[in-house]
Amino acid sequence: MISPEPSETPESPEALGLGALRPRLPSPVREAVDERFARRGVRLLLKRDDLIHPELVGNKWRKLAPNLRAAAGRTVLTFGGAYSNHLRATAAAGRLLGLPTVGVVRGQELADRPLNPSLAQCAADGMRFHFVDRSTYRRKSEPKTLAALLRACAAEDAYVIPEGGSNSLAVLGCRALGEELRDHGGVDVAAVACGTGGTFAGLAAGLGPGRRALGIPVLKGGFLDAEIRTLQDEAFGGPRGDWSLDDRFHFGGYARTPPELEAFAADFEQRHGLPVERLYVAKLLYGLVALAEENAFPRGTTIAAVITGSPHPRPAP
Repeated sequence: MISPEPSETPESPEALGLGALRPRLPSPVREAVDERFARRGVRLLLKRDDLIHPELVGNKWRKLAPNLRAAAGRTVLTFGGAYSNHLRATAAAGRLLGLPTVGVVRGQELADRPLNPSLAQCAADGMRFHFVDRSTYRRKSEPKTLAALLRACAAEDAYVIPEGGSNSLAVLGCRALGEELRDHGGVDVAAVACGTGGTFAGLAAGLGPGRRALGIPVLKGGFLDAEIRTLQDEAFGGPRGDWSLDDRFHFGGYARTPPELEAFAADFEQRHGLPVERLYVAKLLYGLVALAEENAFPRGTTIAAVITGSPHPRPAP
């Protein structure tokens, strides 16, 4: 095995063969002075993973980078819904690295409709689409279904990345997030919004002893605990880190952003000058404020909230 050059770390873009992506690592950390935390003796830090890369935003870089290296120049095929951040990031990476990309999109009915702004951006970055009905999409990880999808996409030799990018390689990539917060010093709790669980599984593993990872699921259903355990088993051979989930802040499920959450996000933006992504980050920050108000954090606690994404560009009127 060839060791990286002295200027490279094993997770650096150069060591991964992805120097063209030029990410900003480690991502910056800044304090957010907020009286809702301060009056309870709690300090809030913002881990700005949204500043890693303008197109592979936040945890998308951390999860995709090791998978893109594993693809070794092959077509990359992956999965997502009509507004998937993961699809957009994969398409952008394909354009930047010269890799063909295919997106298997949930919702056969979308095939005959104009592309929404998210899918239009994917198409502009060169991604080919294959739209499937929801029943097929639910069975996408079954070997027979996956083989049929690869044939239908004329991509039998493609490198397959699961929905949301969460697999053992992604978990290993996200371990660096926990290590950055561990090395920052003074962090007691690292909190992140959870979709498929890969970012959280790696974050918890990288934090080291004496620190706790807190996950705020954005989907309802209570399935994520088992998913995270499975991901850690696959990546590390067993559980890693001190972690817990609080599933009270999904607001009804993925992409549900009721007026209460919208008002909260707009207020947080005004308070702190932070563009708040609504599907993940807003739910994380709302949950942390609610927990602080419940006195869930002992006085003297320092919380690092991981800002995993930025808002979608708003379509022109």
